[in-house]
Amino acid sequence: MNALLLLRHGQSTWNAENRFTGFVDVDLTEAGEAEARKGGRALRGLKIDRLYASTLTRAIRTVELAMEACGDHEQLRDSQGRWLITTHDDLRERDYGDLAGLNKAETAERYGKEQVHIWRRSYDVAPPGGESLADVVARVGPYYEREILPKLQAGETVLVGAHGNTVRALLVALGLHGPDEISGVEIPTGVPLLFELEDGRPVSYRLLDGSAAAE
Repeated sequence: MNALLLLRHGQSTWNAENRFTGFVDVDLTEAGEAEARKGGRALRGLKIDRLYASTLTRAIRTVELAMEACGDHEQLRDSQGRWLITTHDDLRERDYGDLAGLNKAETAERYGKEQVHIWRRSYDVAPPGGESLADVVARVGPYYEREILPKLQAGETVLVGAHGNTVRALLVALGLHGPDEISGVEIPTGVPLLFELEDGRPVSYRLLDGSAAAE
């Protein structure tokens, strides 16, 4: 039985510094690397046929570390032993525009907590110079339909290394959460989400950490 697996990257250096990151290409912390490996161990026993990730280092390295911890899957390596990961800009994190690099607490003091909360969690309000979650849905959804869905419908199990807002956008695009409720959905770092499929399309999902279905 095949499945879709989504894996939010482990803690990044700017996550640790409480800074808006978005398109900025930062790496994982040691804690983030450990989260990625833990996520990989949760994948043991699953046959994975194809790997995807955003073009950002933190997502790519999370997939690499997870696959190392998962074990086996030598067919997904190239002749130099590197993991064969298809990357695309459409899977990148939400663009935070002018907020990128700013400390979140200091930004709240400057603009007000309510305004920053709207920028971070509203569905269709973008931060200055950046993207709203609706904008992310508009790029992630078509990429999924074009590139990933056909693989699932062909019976493959696909792992996607992504970001918090990429995952939220996919949950909306897949119809598993509506725009009015997605702001309350928390996506844990380094914990795989396994999607159950019917006729190749995801119909429900759960976290692979021993917990019940994601809220």
